Amino acid sequence: MHRSEITVDLGAIRRNARTLLRVLEGSQLWAVVKANAYGHGAVDVAGALVDEGAGALCVATVAEALELRAEFSLVRILVMGPTASSREVAEARAAKLELAVWDEEIPEGLRVHLKLDTGMGRWGLSELPNLPAEVVGLMTHLATADSDPAFAEQQVARFRETTDPYSDLMRHAANSAAALRIPSSRFDASRCGVALYGLSPFGEDPAADGLEPALSWRSYLAQVKLLEPGESAGYGRRFVAERPTWIGIVPVGYADGFRRDLTGTEVRVAGEPRRSVGTVSMDAFAVELDHEEPVGAPVTILGAGILAEEHARVAGTINYELVCGINADPRRARRVVVDA
Repeated sequence: MHRSEITVDLGAIRRNARTLLRVLEGSQLWAVVKANAYGHGAVDVAGALVDEGAGALCVATVAEALELRAEFSLVRILVMGPTASSREVAEARAAKLELAVWDEEIPEGLRVHLKLDTGMGRWGLSELPNLPAEVVGLMTHLATADSDPAFAEQQVARFRETTDPYSDLMRHAANSAAALRIPSSRFDASRCGVALYGLSPFGEDPAADGLEPALSWRSYLAQVKLLEPGESAGYGRRFVAERPTWIGIVPVGYADGFRRDLTGTEVRVAGEPRRSVGTVSMDAFAVELDHEEPVGAPVTILGAGILAEEHARVAGTINYELVCGINADPRRARRVVVDA
């Protein structure tokens, strides 16, 4: 028996892509598959999304792009992060990658997307220079599409005003949140990431936007014991039984991506909601049980109604960070890919 099993449902990712394509109403879907497709597996996910009509794949690094190029020889691939060396630029040129650029030193022999800073305060030019032939696209990134649509609309207006003289170039600004809720942001293409994986960019139930979580994570009870009043579970005695209390030990911890700040979050044991208690260890966490359960009882950490958004609320973070942090190393977990 594996300590835990991580399942990626490509069928759910396909359905999310179709949902986004309907919403986009003609804007191309550019699939963001950086960070190993937000922990879902870049090559597997990219294949499904190209099948569904994604117009390009977007990554953060040249190394991520080269992994995809080895599998997808003809697909458009955009590197959105900085290229750190002339070697990386040469590799990008040889692999026919496209690069996001935010200064006036534009590499020759590459298709380039100039990035404007319209309010993100991160990568980006404040104004457009003279555009050489290498520039095939213009882009920006929205800072508050998930939280302050009025400011996002201001960014969209700035971008539109600056780029309208170059409307013959590919223009793209929308992320998942904007694609779903801000129609003016869609332009020629929309760079969607988190929504493709069935995760809400708004921290809500993804079903509110017709999205279906693609990742599930399951383990089991490796030990079950009865704590008497005054006995504790875990480091620091953060959980002390006030009455006779059954607890179960799950062989997953923060080294696997179940973070220390997830104490108190809800998982399911044999299909029933149960609360994690005590300090999360590197390799294990405890759950409080209503009654004795058998060793080997299934534990659902994600999936079957257990949402990354709920875990994120407990941890004080976002669903993106949680799924990117799940450790799918085969020495610690079994990874399964289905296409249902």
